[in-house]
Amino acid sequence: MLNAIKKFFSTSMTPDEQEPSAESAKDIRLAACALLLELANADDEFTEDERQHLESAVRRQFGLDSTEAEKLLDLAQKEREQAVDLWQFTNLIAEHYTTGQKMVLAEIMWGLVYSDGELANKEDYLMRKICNLLRLEPGYLAEARKRYTNGG
Repeated sequence: MLNAIKKFFSTSMTPDEQEPSAESAKDIRLAACALLLELANADDEFTEDERQHLESAVRRQFGLDSTEAEKLLDLAQKEREQAVDLWQFTNLIAEHYTTGQKMVLAEIMWGLVYSDGELANKEDYLMRKICNLLRLEPGYLAEARKRYTNGG
């Protein structure tokens, strides 16, 4: 599994990241996708609208084409299935994302949970739990929700 992840990132990702932490940035992408997939499955129904929203957000945020986004989401799903909890994903993001980047992720998460037209209790709970694990204060979570529901 780890070799498949490394191979994906070494062959499929664009080398536009020249910063010293390019490897951790790739891992963070995987972690972010795993969290998004966890949210998408929170209400035990991963709808087509949620899938389309998720794929579009991944392509847009990470600058990937459809094939690369699909590979990343497949790898993230495998990591999600093997994970014991969300901490491994949230901790990586919390350590490396700025508050602004966490806000963007929170907006994407709100878009995902609302993409099927309703916010299930499990989705709302998981949003709060993830944002707490990301060390994003409740006021920021509310602001991200407001920005999403007001269209930016």
